[in-house]
Amino acid sequence: MNKQELIDALAAKLAMGKQDAERALHGFVDVITETLKSGQEVNISGFGSFVVMNRSARMGVNPQKPEEKIQIAATKVPKFRAGKNLKEAVR
Repeated sequence: MNKQELIDALAAKLAMGKQDAERALHGFVDVITETLKSGQEVNISGFGSFVVMNRSARMGVNPQKPEEKIQIAATKVPKFRAGKNLKEAVR
């Protein structure tokens, strides 16, 4: 499902216009993004949680020159951890 299909599904599910569904989706994404940028996590009970994890520095391989080793810097990455209800629904 791509973004437009998600907007269409939200509009149908919530009996609202597609523009309202698109604004709601953009608002949801913006709130999660801003919360993660501030160092907090977002927990949606039964669905899952969005968190920021620290990835440590490591050695890697240059894909254009496999014999060349490169240093990959430490960084922060967003992660999603599925909640119990979501895991059970997918099974």
